[in-house]
Amino acid sequence: MPEVVCLCNAVVDEDLREYLDTHPINSIEELREQASICNKCMQCQELVEGEIYLARIRRQSASG
Repeated sequence: MPEVVCLCNAVVDEDLREYLDTHPINSIEELREQASICNKCMQCQELVEGEIYLARIRRQSASG
């Protein structure tokens, strides 16, 4: 069952991972500019930054 990551914007973990895997986001600032995620109360910032990091690792593994 999907878990809510960003309550303010109703973003679930599966959608966040899919977005990060299809968009070359390298920072939370880039994510805030390109999508409505972690841009209001900021309670999800640490979790979202972790997902951004993991997506970067997945991209590196896929290209190497």
